[in-house]
Amino acid sequence: MKVTKNQNDSRKHCESSGWPQRDSAEHEEYAGALTSSRITENNITNADRSKDGMLEEILCPKNLNQAYKRVKKNKGAGGVDGMKVEELLQYLQDNKEELRQTIKDGKYRPQPVRRVEIPKENGKKRKLGIPTAVDRVIQQAIAQILTPIYKPQFSKNSFGFQPGKSTHDAVKACQENIRDGYKYVVDMDLEKFFDTVNQSKLVEILARSIKDGRVISLIHKYLQAGAITRGRFEETKLGVPQGGPLSPLCSNILLNELDRELGRRGHRFVRYADDLLIFCKSKRAAERTLKNIIPFVEGKLFLKVNREKTQVAYVGKVKFLGYAFYINSKKEASLRVHPKSVARMKDRIRHITSRSNGMGYEQRKVKLKQFITGWVNYFKLADMKSLLQRIDQWLRRRTRMVIWKQWKRVRTRYTMLRKLKIIDWVAREGANMRKGYWRCARNPIIAKALSAERLKKAGYLNFLNYYETVRV
Repeated sequence: MKVTKNQNDSRKHCESSGWPQRDSAEHEEYAGALTSSRITENNITNADRSKDGMLEEILCPKNLNQAYKRVKKNKGAGGVDGMKVEELLQYLQDNKEELRQTIKDGKYRPQPVRRVEIPKENGKKRKLGIPTAVDRVIQQAIAQILTPIYKPQFSKNSFGFQPGKSTHDAVKACQENIRDGYKYVVDMDLEKFFDTVNQSKLVEILARSIKDGRVISLIHKYLQAGAITRGRFEETKLGVPQGGPLSPLCSNILLNELDRELGRRGHRFVRYADDLLIFCKSKRAAERTLKNIIPFVEGKLFLKVNREKTQVAYVGKVKFLGYAFYINSKKEASLRVHPKSVARMKDRIRHITSRSNGMGYEQRKVKLKQFITGWVNYFKLADMKSLLQRIDQWLRRRTRMVIWKQWKRVRTRYTMLRKLKIIDWVAREGANMRKGYWRCARNPIIAKALSAERLKKAGYLNFLNYYETVRV
């Protein structure tokens, strides 16, 4: 196995720290548990076959310490054992020797993940698997050693879960393809990708680069650790549980096979995790591409293409990472925010500015600022000035509505309107309005009292002003 300079440094650190490499073989049951008969016959995952010391690299103090710091920084919910990240340091200090030795001896058994379901925008549920804090550290330690090995193998057209690459890079790559005349796309959807990954295939691919069978066995144990759902244990013979540090890397390793095949066939494509666009110059070429690539995806990678969501379309009709594409008056490929992304943003604003969410003025301002800055930074590549002007008008009305409700009493409303320089008789008229909160928020009296300028001085951030400061 080819070892990078960083890996050599890591080994030296392990040896200098009193943790010499040793060639411990996996138990026979692990070698036999690497799933497919074809894999076993080829003997490519036999733990006795190769002794490159990768497991020792993973378990060296320096690497484990980095993994712990990363897990602590990311925080996250506890797993099935209830251990919080804050309790992790003491546990590792008390049990590090035993933990390391158990893993080296092949006796370590990962605990099942805690199954959590979060809603998707289509109304369905996305299954997450939350590993225990200890298992997150071990998975992170594995990922830190494997990432430098696999990163050079990944396609330049793959952007998801890769250091130094972002959604913005993926969207810009799409623009480049469109500018070059590739205006039709295969918008491919892989049905329940993370839940349906064929573990045998994944292990086979891993074994091409990982020659330490003990590491293969350890990863395979994590894949088959199971899940606890509503107090009941479920086996995980398929899939890669989302929620752990290993799942993004494993997904890229498997889908890199698809990237290679697309590259071999000469296709232009952009992939972010399991979101894939294949660019073509005509609708007919895109239809032919889709027809020809499905057998590879389903027959070689054992993944399922969702026929209902997979489409061949003009680039202006697709949604990718929340963005939409259009050809502007200068015949250039430009970006806008997809209508579904706008709808989701407005739903979130409605929640923050709900009249009954119990937030005070300061908390609401903080929540709005956090959401607006995050949302605008994500969509700052899009042309959306006119959109944000309309959104800000709507947001100001939502803000006035909730403030008006919180003033509640007629006396309070009158007092506050007077403080905001509304003359006496007008303030009395406004305070005694009996219309609904949403209608009141549009009233000229309240609009003048809670003007855009006053809301800004009070600390309420708006979309357009922030967009103009970060617009690329």
